[in-house]
Amino acid sequence: MSLTRPAAVVVLAAGEGTRMKSRTPKVLHGIGGRSLLGHALTAARALEPHRLAVVVRHERDAVAAHALEIDDDAMVVDQDEVPGTGRAVQCALGALDAATHAASLVHDEPGHGGELAARELEGAVVVMAGDTPLLDAGTLAELLRAHDEDGNAVTVLTTTVENPFGYGRILREEGAVVGVVEERDATPEQREIREINTSTYVFDAAVLREALGAVDQDNDQGEVYLTDVVALAHRKGLSVRAISVDDSWLVEGVNDRAQLAALGAELNRRTVESWMREGVTVVDPATTWIDVEVELARDVAILPGTQLHGATRVGEGSTIGPDTTLTDVTVGAGVTVVRTHGSDAVLEDGATVGPFAFLRPGTHLGPRGKIGTFVETKNAQIGAGSKVPHLTYVGDAEIGEESNIGASSVFVNYDGVHKHRTVIGSHARTGSDNMFVAPVTVGDGAYTGAGTTIREDVPPGALSVTGASQRIIEGWVLRRRPGTPAAAAAEKALSDGGAGLSPQARAERERSADGGATTPRDQQAPGNTDEGDTQR
Repeated sequence: MSLTRPAAVVVLAAGEGTRMKSRTPKVLHGIGGRSLLGHALTAARALEPHRLAVVVRHERDAVAAHALEIDDDAMVVDQDEVPGTGRAVQCALGALDAATHAASLVHDEPGHGGELAARELEGAVVVMAGDTPLLDAGTLAELLRAHDEDGNAVTVLTTTVENPFGYGRILREEGAVVGVVEERDATPEQREIREINTSTYVFDAAVLREALGAVDQDNDQGEVYLTDVVALAHRKGLSVRAISVDDSWLVEGVNDRAQLAALGAELNRRTVESWMREGVTVVDPATTWIDVEVELARDVAILPGTQLHGATRVGEGSTIGPDTTLTDVTVGAGVTVVRTHGSDAVLEDGATVGPFAFLRPGTHLGPRGKIGTFVETKNAQIGAGSKVPHLTYVGDAEIGEESNIGASSVFVNYDGVHKHRTVIGSHARTGSDNMFVAPVTVGDGAYTGAGTTIREDVPPGALSVTGASQRIIEGWVLRRRPGTPAAAAAEKALSDGGAGLSPQARAERERSADGGATTPRDQQAPGNTDEGDTQR
């Protein structure tokens, strides 16, 4: 991306970020599907530096682990107790010099031949903050290109803002950059300057090394300022240049939650706009959130209230939303997903999902398959053309092709200790309100009746039922629920003198009206396990 690869990029991630008021280190807060540090490391690595260093201190272990998770080739450098960005870069440069020296010892061993390797880092060193998430590789490459072409000792990235409060100001004399002054050390006149330092630089390594050795802590905060290197280089007569960006969002840093939200919204606005220009329809950009690593094909339609996170991929002509959240979901072409929450799932071409579906990790819906209303799936393989239309839980299961699962079914996969798997064959038809008690298999072409509990394997082509005969206890409401709306409705319907009742019910009604004794059956409520009610 740049004319020449930088010798190193140093990412500063040692700060505490007290204004975030969080137990989480500032650089680990995220927008657009990446942490702030993740955005910085992605931009830095795109420059293809020979070495990439991340300086850590506050919550050292958490930040270091996250940095290595993102880029396992990064060099983690610890800042010592001396405060300030200058000290952070000095620590990084010392580590980079040591790594360069170690590499030179290997290079200089007999048999390697060629010129001796450098004993210290040489060339351009890019320094950037770990909390400027919109700073992209293109902007860094332009800064590096200007540094190389002009032969600068120091090149600093700047921007001009309406309210420069809190930022270091760029000091110029006759247009030339002569230094940077921090807000707390600035005079009233200097605080009127609107060109600000963005904490992004390119230094010549030798100049940086020498200048940092001369920087002291004589300032209002008692810190080693990296900005002092700019003035030192100027006083030595070296070339110092500022490259200004008009788009100040690119260099905006995060100091508190309000800035985090503002930058997140701006990043999302740019991401959504970019996809619309690539042929994606976004009906309502204001309510659509798309992470930076999401990939969308042309003619995808995103409806209002949709959030696409992580490594989600959506194929051509698919419609997602409204009110849908997908995280790390692969969606094929021509798929419809409505009011659905899903993660770590695969939906193949022509599938339909929702509304109100919950796709848990391990869900794989085949071509033309359907996961319908109020269906939850987990670790489930559902074959081509198969349907789970409504009110069903499918967990730890495999369903073949062109099968249909009846409403209100449950794949009973957990025995309290272990998970077990259910297999439904192809072209099977299962009734409503089925319980599949795993491990169990329903063969190809098999049927099951409504209300069936499947505890044993069902052979291919068989019908499995577990229902019992229905019993009717006439007059029960009139006897056991007198005075209720249900009793009143029944009384009205039977006001013809009981012509609609069976002889038994008519006799019981007359006995109840006379205040006669009740029978044992009269004592029973629906669902009791006594007498004949178990046969309902």
